[in-house]
Amino acid sequence: MPDRYAVIGHPIAHSQSPLIHSLFAQAAGQDMTYEAIDGGADPDGFERAVAAFRAAGGRGMNVTLPFKLAALAASTQASADARLAGAANALRFLADGRIEAQNFDGVGLVRDITHNLGVPLTGRRVLLLGAGGATRGALLPLARAGAAHIAIANRTAAKAQALAQELAPHLPMGCALHGSGLDALHEQPEFDVVINATSASLSGQAPAVPPSAYAAQALAYDMVYGKGLTPFLRAAQAAGATRVADGVGMLVEQAAEAFAWWRGVRPDTGAVLARLTVPLV
Repeated sequence: MPDRYAVIGHPIAHSQSPLIHSLFAQAAGQDMTYEAIDGGADPDGFERAVAAFRAAGGRGMNVTLPFKLAALAASTQASADARLAGAANALRFLADGRIEAQNFDGVGLVRDITHNLGVPLTGRRVLLLGAGGATRGALLPLARAGAAHIAIANRTAAKAQALAQELAPHLPMGCALHGSGLDALHEQPEFDVVINATSASLSGQAPAVPPSAYAAQALAYDMVYGKGLTPFLRAAQAAGATRVADGVGMLVEQAAEAFAWWRGVRPDTGAVLARLTVPLV
């Protein structure tokens, strides 16, 4: 009997996770199935769906919007990354009834930037646009990767400043962190990596980033994927960013981290990335 895994969200029909994990399982020779589960819009829909999946022998789940906060709350044991992010994107169900929670989004982001794109983060200045859950999940992995300075810029400056103040004590020595409003970016030194962690690209919008924010040879990275050259990436190119990337690599790499956590083997991601990548034109 194959081991069962799933992704849960609402809506979920658009998810690429079943394809990704099926390809991983084939390549790694793992006897498992992977399905998509819609948790619905009911307040207790997530809890009911998780309980039913566990009762049917489910071993683990990926968790996507809007259930990442609920996933952390449902766990009995959570990683430091999940606790600091305030959200979980992967669950593991143990035989003794415990539920372990992880957040691999930031790890997947760093892996994509440093390994797939070949952009080192050691000693670099990194700008994160937005002060929501995506930024929370990215901060600690970026700092661990050696970033010297991380700035959070948000439309509401107070939210960015509060997040920086909350998480600064948890970052490794040598990494500075500060928050500001988007309107203060023109007063700051340029950045080597600029990451759009907002959902603006989903509605055809772009955060207001001044051209002076981009260093020579800067990378502009949009966490949204599959949309081609988003307004943010187009604006970054016009501002002089020499490299642009969307979040498909982050999606695949965080999936590989979850797969390794569940199965004990990390799959190669190259073939899956090649299959899912949409040209940025």
